[in-house]
Amino acid sequence: MENIYLDNAATTQVREEVILKMQDVLSNYYGNPSSSHGHGRTAKTAVESARKSIAKQLNAQASEIIFTSGGTEADNMILRSAVRDLGVRTIITSKIEHHAVLHTSEDLVKEFGINIKYVDLDENGNPKLAHLEQLLQEDDAKKLVSLMHVNNEIGNLLPIDEVSFLCKENEALFHSDTVQSICHFEWDVQKTPIDFMAAAAHKFHGPKGVGFAFIRKNSGLKPLISGGSQERGFRAGTESVHNIVGLEEAFKLAYTHLEAEEEYVRGLKKYFIENIKESIPNISFNGHSGNLDKSTYTLVNIGLPISHERALMLLFHLDIKGIACSKGSACQSGSDAGSHVLNEVLSKEDIKKPSLRFSFSKYNTKKELDYAIGVLKEFIEG
Repeated sequence: MENIYLDNAATTQVREEVILKMQDVLSNYYGNPSSSHGHGRTAKTAVESARKSIAKQLNAQASEIIFTSGGTEADNMILRSAVRDLGVRTIITSKIEHHAVLHTSEDLVKEFGINIKYVDLDENGNPKLAHLEQLLQEDDAKKLVSLMHVNNEIGNLLPIDEVSFLCKENEALFHSDTVQSICHFEWDVQKTPIDFMAAAAHKFHGPKGVGFAFIRKNSGLKPLISGGSQERGFRAGTESVHNIVGLEEAFKLAYTHLEAEEEYVRGLKKYFIENIKESIPNISFNGHSGNLDKSTYTLVNIGLPISHERALMLLFHLDIKGIACSKGSACQSGSDAGSHVLNEVLSKEDIKKPSLRFSFSKYNTKKELDYAIGVLKEFIEG
């Protein structure tokens, strides 16, 4: 059976170099970074070296990088502390954000009585910047804007520089979930005046269970987890040294090879779009995912011209054929809710179509894409 992994927006294969680096740390850097003896100092040096390496690439200060268990924790840390400690009374976001942002914001309404305001979206799922500006100027309440740089389902690219400057002009804080963006795009936090970011290593060929938050210096954020003084007091608990070093290695390799790997993966997406259009003429692309200039080069989200009843077996059929991808709407799962992103973006007619997300990495080939398209075409015509 074929084994074709096209679900890289969910998680990625860990690079061999990362695995070897982590094995070395697990075997030899087993001291507690908080211990004062040699073993502890060695582990501490590894953690701080990783912090400095990541900060340098982002043009940040080392003290602005806080290691977490991943993007969800980073999002929670930032949003919760902003409300609790910085006096934020209004969170401005969109209805197609990751649930780590949406559910946290909803919880903060219940716990602290804050307001959530949702920026309007255009027909392709892009936030309307004129409406965002209007929301920023509606009242004098302290505001935080949370909009993701790359949408994880439809791949739309936020004009993040424009949003950053708009927030700065209106004295609002700006947080972005950059989990689908970090290590796929260049970043400079001095040129883009963002206050907070979240990242996860497993989205760029690193280990699961580790990520980081970028927290702008002197932001005033305070820790949510109390205990020791690890992570400059932001996050108590013994550091996961092997995971942090694995994150650093994946991060360094991603940016070392970014230009070549982006060109290769972008070529795969272009090839997939051209060939699936030819093989399945009535296919549609959700959001801007079919536009190479307006979406990330790492994924496409397609609507298929088949009935709801046929769609119920689609993911199972693809899995049997050795193809891993993600469902894009309720039609595959039997869920009444379906994708909250597609429910916001698609028309009532289009939302009835089954949707799939295919996401690519450096480990994929055109031959794999040919096979996946062929299996999909056979199923639809069958």
